[in-house]
Amino acid sequence: MTELLRHHPFFENKSIDSCVYLEQQGYCNANYLIIAEGKKYIVRKLLQADIDRAFEFRVQQLAFAQGIAAEPLVLDEVKSLMIFAFVEGVHRETLPQADLEQLAFILTKLHAIRVESTPIPVHIENPNDAVAEACAYIAQTPKEYVLCHNDLNPKNILFGESIKLIDFEYAGVNDRYFDLACVCVEFALTSEEEQTFLSHYTKAYNEKKFDAYKTVYTTLCKEWFENHCTTDIIQNIL
Repeated sequence: MTELLRHHPFFENKSIDSCVYLEQQGYCNANYLIIAEGKKYIVRKLLQADIDRAFEFRVQQLAFAQGIAAEPLVLDEVKSLMIFAFVEGVHRETLPQADLEQLAFILTKLHAIRVESTPIPVHIENPNDAVAEACAYIAQTPKEYVLCHNDLNPKNILFGESIKLIDFEYAGVNDRYFDLACVCVEFALTSEEEQTFLSHYTKAYNEKKFDAYKTVYTTLCKEWFENHCTTDIIQNIL
């Protein structure tokens, strides 16, 4: 990777001090921490070809403009690379109240971003009775489509002076409840923590729809790990 970057236009006039592979960061991309002339960058080698990288890059630009994402610097589809400004922060498995409140605010800002895109379909291969019931209920509720991150696991959220979202490869238009359920499931929030989080995102929400999306999301996660690739299961929505 270091040799490839030395000849890339972005780094050609910069001396690369170090290149470290981030082994635990990313399933469908290879991510590297690059230090060039004392400045840190994240370089992502794009490994999955069926993702609209231009859309991903554009979404992150819009999110950066709202102060909720790392700055995207380069999209090189020929060399299958993305380069981002490095953001200081840590990943967390549990969230204190202040972080719950701030994360709700971050999602409110993300969901307010306007993009033109077909809503993402979601398909569960082998739904059990509970999942089928959840899907049936969701199908009869109004669609609340917004720009969603769609993969808000702890590895994709950085906690520092402010919260930043990273890895927008699965971002797209989806029902806002998908992201809300994702956070609550991924961080194993208690009922009280869920109420804190949701009350700072919006004053009114459909609790039954929220519970239905938690059921759907939990099942999607199980299928994701069984298939090792999210795109194998994100195909048709409800």
